[in-house]
Amino acid sequence: MHADETSSRYSRQMLFKPIGPDGQRKLAERAVLIVGMGALGTVLANHMVRAGVGTVRFVDRDYVEASNLQRQMLYDEEDAAQSIPKAVAARRRLAKINSGVKLEEIVADVTPDNVDQLLEGIDLVLDGTDNFQTRYLMNDACFKHGIPFVYGGAVASRGMSAIFVPRETACLRCLIQPAEGTGETCDTIGVIAPIVDIVASYQAVEALKYLVGDTAARRKSLVTLDVWHNHYYEMKLPPSRPDCPVCSGSHYPALERNGPLDDFTSLCGRETIQIRARASFDLAYWREKLEAVATVQANPFLLKAALPEGERLVLFPDGRALIQGTEDPVRAKTLYARYIGL
Repeated sequence: MHADETSSRYSRQMLFKPIGPDGQRKLAERAVLIVGMGALGTVLANHMVRAGVGTVRFVDRDYVEASNLQRQMLYDEEDAAQSIPKAVAARRRLAKINSGVKLEEIVADVTPDNVDQLLEGIDLVLDGTDNFQTRYLMNDACFKHGIPFVYGGAVASRGMSAIFVPRETACLRCLIQPAEGTGETCDTIGVIAPIVDIVASYQAVEALKYLVGDTAARRKSLVTLDVWHNHYYEMKLPPSRPDCPVCSGSHYPALERNGPLDDFTSLCGRETIQIRARASFDLAYWREKLEAVATVQANPFLLKAALPEGERLVLFPDGRALIQGTEDPVRAKTLYARYIGL
């Protein structure tokens, strides 16, 4: 983008002294990764792209559904009707917002096998996920590679956010232990859109502070708020725990594969089990095969089959399968073996 185009597009942002022309140049040189393109992720991507961050890479394993439209700002009814993967739909919309930003969409699950590749060339990671399993994975990977991780979470009318910077702050594990999660999700107790926008905005502003190098302005606390009941609380980040394996660099638990169970993931609150196959799926082949026994819908990005048993099978080209309609891994494995094989 030419200097005059930059001055015109980002004029109001550059008038803000903590950013200014120098900060705008730094933003254009930086790359961020957004993990999860649901409610938080769509707001984060919107902010990063409109602010002129040079490269915005985002990854999501899911597709757009009607229930997303209440709060996931980049999607519309057509995306839901066609079951477009969120990363693909987001790129289409974001490309119309700012053609000067490099967009990299990835339709995939984030795993120990691909996380290092996802982080290549990235300056900062933004949390748009809805589960702590993926958050701990990103936390561990970010601290391994020395990349800041901006945490955010929202459910019901409550939210929280903090930025974790390797060698400067404690990590997410020091603040929230794996056993301390509440188990509450948007799919079990709901969520209102305003809390999503607020939490993602807290994340976005901390990202901008880091990307332009305004270290003094960075918040050193965890913000917790409830916009319905008018609560706000700010807790100073504690020092790293002496026994934290991630902060000490001794090992990174979430990056260690623990055997075959790693191939099964329960998507909390959604009656869905995700299974990762060892090979990719040829959607044309599986459409022809499954049409003999199920009602099948397909697009270039995924295939959905309504099974006679009542559950739904969703196949992705990268080898992932969703068994929807059950929270029982044994049941999901049985259906997978029956229709796909193991």
